[in-house]
Amino acid sequence: MKFRRFGRTNLNLSVFSLGTMRCLVAEEIAFQTVQRAIALGINHLETARGYGKSEQYLGAALRSGLALPREALIITTKICPTPNPDDMERQIDESLQRLGVDYVDALAIHGLNTWEHLAWVEAPNGCMKAVEAAIADGRVRHVGFSTHGFLDVIVRAIATDQFEFVNLHYYYFFQRHAPAVALAHAKDLGVFIISPADKGGLLYTPPELLQELCHPFSPLELTYRFLLSNPHITTLSIGAANPEELDCLGAIADQNQPLSAPEQAVFERLQQHQAQTLATEQCSQCYACLPCPEAIHIPEVLRLRNLSLAYDMTAYGQYRYRMFENAGHWFPGNKASRCTDCGECLPRCPEKLDIPRLLRDADQRLNGQARRRLWE
Repeated sequence: MKFRRFGRTNLNLSVFSLGTMRCLVAEEIAFQTVQRAIALGINHLETARGYGKSEQYLGAALRSGLALPREALIITTKICPTPNPDDMERQIDESLQRLGVDYVDALAIHGLNTWEHLAWVEAPNGCMKAVEAAIADGRVRHVGFSTHGFLDVIVRAIATDQFEFVNLHYYYFFQRHAPAVALAHAKDLGVFIISPADKGGLLYTPPELLQELCHPFSPLELTYRFLLSNPHITTLSIGAANPEELDCLGAIADQNQPLSAPEQAVFERLQQHQAQTLATEQCSQCYACLPCPEAIHIPEVLRLRNLSLAYDMTAYGQYRYRMFENAGHWFPGNKASRCTDCGECLPRCPEKLDIPRLLRDADQRLNGQARRRLWE
């Protein structure tokens, strides 16, 4: 297992972190999963107040005796932003109690997704006042934020200089947040990538076409290599629900060197295939079409359409698309079925796409039973 410096925290994190959002089945399974992660060389365990019983199960694992002492582990928990410091103060203490620890190495403001959340963080008497007090008395060692928000919110949050790390979405199949990764590096923030196997494309169950295009590598191996070849990225979350789901790491945990020529050739093949398949219907993800009067997240809808058509990633597209209108600020935007053909987006599109028609096509391909956040 390789390790990297987590920005200005100066913590040395394993390049893979165990995210415990899915360790919700039973306390014993959570313990076994944590034990397996440590055996593989993972020293960073991440949970959140909102992840059901995850904090409690992780706390029980720590008390049961792991292969490493508490001091050798880096523990992060996450708490949602609050409009006042009192709520944050109470929640910090509750999280420490659930975990059964005197301190956490890192606290992330969980889901700093909107301008309102950012206002709470920037307010002189906002939630960061309680975080600062917790740092001063040693209950929290370092502070960062996690985000599912738009790029402009993320960039602004990084620019506040209140944080030492950021957890965000960035993958081969979603590179919109590359400027945020670059800014975080420039500001010496650690960069934690959220769930690349799952949110990055359901790559643990890839479609046959994608497997063929990625040969001789697996799609999951390639996405890990794409991320770990970037020295600005510190660690990738592995959201395992049981010990067996960690076996996929294999030798990839030792490979953080630049991309090899064969790997680069596969990425070029993927780009060429998408361009040829989509032709004049490819959305370039410039976001110029926003805002939409009906609050449709046009670029994300068309990104999912791109992936469905180019790589047969329809299952992933359905998984994400069905969260629209069901996950609030964690996955904002309305479904494409709300398009009224107003045409406001058309003159703003540099590719001159027939956006209303493509939205209707995406809705037909991807709509179905609604999805919600896992812990909901």
